[in-house]
Amino acid sequence: MTDTITTADPQADAAPAAAAERAAFDPQARATELAILDALRAVVDPEIGMNVVELALIRQVILGPGQTEIKMILTTPFCPYAGSMIQQVKEQAESVVDHEVKVTLLAERWDPKDAGLVW
Repeated sequence: MTDTITTADPQADAAPAAAAERAAFDPQARATELAILDALRAVVDPEIGMNVVELALIRQVILGPGQTEIKMILTTPFCPYAGSMIQQVKEQAESVVDHEVKVTLLAERWDPKDAGLVW
C-alpha cells in the first residue's frame, strides 16, 4: 500500500473563494437598489393610477460596477404608455446612480394578483 500526498492548487482554491465573496450580501448595493425602487415609485401607470413598484412591473434591478439594468414588464402587451413609462423608469433610476441605466422590457405577462405587494 502506498500513500499519496496531494498538494492543493492555490489557484483552484482562489476561484471558489472569489465567487463566494461576490455572492456575499453587499449592504451598499442593497441600499442603492432600495433607493432606485423608491425613486421608481414616482412612475405611475396613467391608466391604473398606481406606480410601477406597487404594480410589480419592476422584476429585477441588477447593479454592476458602472452599470445598472432594470428588467420590467408592462400591464398589457400593447400598452399605449410603454415608451413614456420606460423613459421615466430610466430617468428616475439615473437620478439615483451616477451612470446610464439600461431598461429591459421582458415578455412576461403581468398578473394583477401581484399588484400591491410590498417590497
